[in-house]
Amino acid sequence: MVELNSRQFFSSRKSGEEKINGIGDTKLLEFWQWAFSNVMSNSERGIFAEWLVAKAVGAADKTRVEWDKCDIITADGLKIEVKSSGYLQSWYQSKLSNIIFSVGETRGWDCENNTYESEIKRQADIYVFCVHKHQEISTANPLDISQWDFYVIRTDILNEELKSQKTVSLSKLIKIGAVLSDYQNLRSTIYEMKNNVCCKL
Repeated sequence: MVELNSRQFFSSRKSGEEKINGIGDTKLLEFWQWAFSNVMSNSERGIFAEWLVAKAVGAADKTRVEWDKCDIITADGLKIEVKSSGYLQSWYQSKLSNIIFSVGETRGWDCENNTYESEIKRQADIYVFCVHKHQEISTANPLDISQWDFYVIRTDILNEELKSQKTVSLSKLIKIGAVLSDYQNLRSTIYEMKNNVCCKL
């Protein structure tokens, strides 16, 4: 068995079979089931959306880095920011939620040396806005990929159209050129957008 230092242990992929010492036969999987089963909640649904995009571009083999300067970095260095929203929530609603995304500029944090960059900007090359589009609570299931839409846009377009704006609506994103994709075509849509040859489905 390879010995890991503390930082390596924290960031290494776990199987769920790791034992929690001091609580009988309790395993890490039990904590995951308790903490992350409700993928309809805003926080868990957001992390799930990040994983969906990472999976689509072949970047889900490591682990998520919380508070990193962008959500995903592909093997070829493409930096992707993932935002998610949905019409339905895990709590009672009298009406459907509006689809609004946070797109504010940030000061990038380097997790390797715990330093912040001096420039405030949008850190990624590409943004993917993930919309859980389903609108019937009785049949809502974020684990059903057909219930999701994905809108892809380059960061330079956001910068030009939104300037320092901190939030944006789905309708505005569509107006300024965000490209709709289903999950099966998401990777190709991202790279076509990167290369500026993408057309709407």
